[in-house]
Amino acid sequence: MGKSFSHLPMHGTKDECHDGLTSTPDISDRNGLIHTDSHGEDGKHGDVSQFPYVEFTGRDSVTCPTCQGTGRIPRGQENQLVALIPYSDQRLRPRRTKLYVTASVLVCLLLSGLAVFFLFPRSIDVSYVGVKSVYVTYDQAKRIVFLNVTNTLNITNNNYYSVEVANISAQVQFSKTVIGKSRMNNITSIGPLDMKQVTYMVPTVIADEMSYMYDYCTLQTIKVHSIVVMMQVTVTTAYFGHTEQVSQERYQYVDCGRNTTYLPGHSEVLNVLPPPA
Repeated sequence: MGKSFSHLPMHGTKDECHDGLTSTPDISDRNGLIHTDSHGEDGKHGDVSQFPYVEFTGRDSVTCPTCQGTGRIPRGQENQLVALIPYSDQRLRPRRTKLYVTASVLVCLLLSGLAVFFLFPRSIDVSYVGVKSVYVTYDQAKRIVFLNVTNTLNITNNNYYSVEVANISAQVQFSKTVIGKSRMNNITSIGPLDMKQVTYMVPTVIADEMSYMYDYCTLQTIKVHSIVVMMQVTVTTAYFGHTEQVSQERYQYVDCGRNTTYLPGHSEVLNVLPPPA
């Protein structure tokens, strides 16, 4: 009885151990199955479980530039950390690039066109108006006629900037002989799209082989002692370090017998003064 009593616990213990041994694989299988499932779930969300989000706050952190202002990174590591963003992120695709490029090209073309339009050199127009006045004197002993001929020019600036009239060179010819020359420097400045009238005087001398003109100019039997002279003038203008010359030639009637003032552009006599003796 006692032996059986002692055997039963041992048998029971053996059975329990046997049951425990036989049940262990089931538990292991179940644990293994559960472990496999847990591993699969961890595989899917490994990035979240293994790299949890950490919020840095305080003065030792700065706003993360790639977290849209919702995250912070340790201060002092801005140049060490690398931000990874998806390839399809809109921040990798510049917006309105074509519009900006097109607008920039159009603005550059517009500015270039305006610069060329306003700075492109245009011609300077010189118009010879005519003789303004003639002052006559004589040298009776040497049979010389002195004529101070004053002429008028209209100079037009067709540019969108000012030009300087550097000088005016003029000469007067009579019977293919130069009887007078003059030159004036630093005349005036003409504004953009402006016109100025300039007068200049050319002193002339009729003498030597043309001394016979003294008798004609002092002949009292005729009232008008007109002679034909050729006026030549060259105007030199300067702008932006560039010089330009414009020349004019004109035949004019000049009265060598008296002081005469003419209406601009005409041969009409406005007033007549006797020449000095």
